[in-house]
Amino acid sequence: MGIVKSTRHQKIIGDCGELTICNWLSRSGWEVTIVDHTGIDIVAYSPSTRRRLGITVKSRTRTVGREESSVNIFSYQNGKDDRQKTMDACEAFACEPWIAVYVEGTDQADIYMTSLENYDLNYRRNGRAIDDWKMGPMKIFGACRMHIRLLR
Repeated sequence: MGIVKSTRHQKIIGDCGELTICNWLSRSGWEVTIVDHTGIDIVAYSPSTRRRLGITVKSRTRTVGREESSVNIFSYQNGKDDRQKTMDACEAFACEPWIAVYVEGTDQADIYMTSLENYDLNYRRNGRAIDDWKMGPMKIFGACRMHIRLLR
């Protein structure tokens, strides 16, 4: 059976992605909370390393044949600067800026996490209206990845 998205799917997949990232971090010993703040979705703190991350989460559902399509990370269109909003929020909360991507397909899902610094070094191409992250297997440099198999 193919994927048929409801009218509220974008909101639902966004919430699912945030909660999945929170679960993964919590299982790894991080204290996490979802925040309703422009620029970041999650604040995570590691008691063992004393690191605090401000994480922007991007969640997508991909249909068959589009599983490795790019995910838009930051927009600069029409005067927007999503990247700056993330950096400003992280400064306000004394966090390191991070990016998390949750991508689900018909029968599996993947989580990718990377620091903004690593994203800039390996993925960002300046001068574009939208920063995106290519999801193909050879496009994951220095990012954490967790593979999830969805059961039917």
